[in-house]
Amino acid sequence: MDVTPNSREDIGAPPAHEAYANGPDLRREMHQVLALGAQRDGRQARPVTGPPVDATAAERAWLLRRAALMDRMALDDPGPGPVAAAAETAEQLVLHDRRHPDPVAGPLHPDAITLASSRRLYVRQEYAAWAAAGRPGT
Repeated sequence: MDVTPNSREDIGAPPAHEAYANGPDLRREMHQVLALGAQRDGRQARPVTGPPVDATAAERAWLLRRAALMDRMALDDPGPGPVAAAAETAEQLVLHDRRHPDPVAGPLHPDAITLASSRRLYVRQEYAAWAAAGRPGT
């Protein structure tokens, strides 16, 4: 029987307050995610300091941070708009991670995520692992 994880325990996702504990406050994170998106789209130059950035890692960091931001916003305001935005950005991260599974750090891989309700839990799992790994790709 094929079992689809659908709970925090099945996915191994920490509770939101733990997953985002070391994240910037929402306002700062919003500005940082917007800046990463502008760099990604070529609307803003990336700072030239540091080593070159791997494009796939940078794309994933942007998708992850954007999905986490939307998840956090939906937790603060669980209305239909924020919840839909959180679900959409979580889906984009899952799709990216299915194509590029190497940076997946949590115990559950995106191939196991089939229910939409689990995708936000996947974001929390991956954000916590990404933060613990020193925020690669940014």
